[in-house]
Amino acid sequence: MAKFIFCLLLTVAMSMTSGCDPRPDSGKGFTLPEGDAEAGKANYIRLQCNACHTINGVDQIAAEGKTPELSIALGGEVTRVTTYGDLVTSIINPSHRLARGYPADVVSVNGKSKMKNYNDVMTVSQLVDLVVFLESKYTLVPYERTVYPLFPGP
Repeated sequence: MAKFIFCLLLTVAMSMTSGCDPRPDSGKGFTLPEGDAEAGKANYIRLQCNACHTINGVDQIAAEGKTPELSIALGGEVTRVTTYGDLVTSIINPSHRLARGYPADVVSVNGKSKMKNYNDVMTVSQLVDLVVFLESKYTLVPYERTVYPLFPGP
């Protein structure tokens, strides 16, 4: 009987907390309309994202007649899900999280991303399509666990 009461109280407590409002800066409830990956690819090229980023199947270009300054790879196999929210944030606020695996001076100046701010030149539709295109370029692969040899006995 005590186990039943405990389970009942736990269920009631979980129900009450699940109805709590999220923090104002939460992404809960944030949804953009469906996008078009082909239009996203066209936007990727039109906005010259491929001047600094590489994606398999899309040629990298040189901005303003120069050789590409950066070659930051997007897409590919990952062991962690790259969410829709991660991609939107990376585009509209590139300094939020700088690219990993690159020296700081290559991707930033004084802690700010070198990526151009596209917020005033990109429409919401272009953003949605671009995110859908980028999202389609990631493949989730299982994380390979590390196998440790057993310690030899005494």
